[in-house]
Amino acid sequence: MSHAEPRRLLLTGASSGIGLEAAKQMAARGHQLTILCRNQARSDLTLQALSGAAQTLICDLADLDAVRATTDQLLARGWPLDAVVLNAGLQYAGERQPRWSAQGIELTFAVNQLAHQVLATALLPLLRAASRPRVVITASEVHNPVSGGGKVGKPAGLGDLSGLHQGAGCPMLDGSPVFDGDKAYKDSKLCNVLLARELNRRLEGAIPVMAWSPGLVIARDSGGFFRYSRQQNPLGMAAFAWVARDLLRLTESLPRAGALLTALCLDDGIATPGFSYRSNHLVRPGVHRFELVDTSAEATDLAKAAALWNGSEALLASL
Repeated sequence: MSHAEPRRLLLTGASSGIGLEAAKQMAARGHQLTILCRNQARSDLTLQALSGAAQTLICDLADLDAVRATTDQLLARGWPLDAVVLNAGLQYAGERQPRWSAQGIELTFAVNQLAHQVLATALLPLLRAASRPRVVITASEVHNPVSGGGKVGKPAGLGDLSGLHQGAGCPMLDGSPVFDGDKAYKDSKLCNVLLARELNRRLEGAIPVMAWSPGLVIARDSGGFFRYSRQQNPLGMAAFAWVARDLLRLTESLPRAGALLTALCLDDGIATPGFSYRSNHLVRPGVHRFELVDTSAEATDLAKAAALWNGSEALLASL
């Protein structure tokens, strides 16, 4: 799968879930991991889970100043990066009140998209210094309104990005004054695909930029995508997990999802130059297929991808 020399990889969202599972698999193969952790407690737990086989940096993606400081630190260190893995994904499901980043940006967009755009942009010199670089971005099938998850609730849709242009304090990217936590997450995953497309355009196809969807993963020992919600209902969460995972068999296992992310990070056979989108989609109960698929129609809009990037850059410059 990978050449013999250890690779250097930077990961977000690797202190739990799919990211941590992939980190365990990559660390076991001797690769050199730098994992961004929200705070010291998360760092300590991550290093314990990896038996110390990684480096962690404290970087709260909800604070864009901290993200910029981290990129400065990495650039000063100067180590080439074989992969930048933008995997963190925050969702506070079912909530109707927005939360805000340190700079007053709605938290889902700030963490899932803006912080990742800062990282992808700033760390390009370290990627270009590597022999076989790649960018891996964890999106989701819910970015697509015709997918199974995308059909539940309000569909993803960025409109004319009026919320982005309004700047800090606007709860939704499409400009709606009414916050919807589920749609905000779907919109952020649509943004992730558009980020991958625009990054590829700017790189002129020189570096593989791979977006992917892992499918629905609900680990038995975690709250899954419910873990950020203040409105947690333990019985309801357990019932949903049992129905989706054990009764209907709609979910992917954590080890398998981690293996897919590991392959995206290390397998040279799938790291072709340019943009790609792969989905680990459900074929029938209990069976998933991981393959190249089309994105949603909105996620193919290169003009919108450029507008999202440019609007985000303008917003970042104003903070």
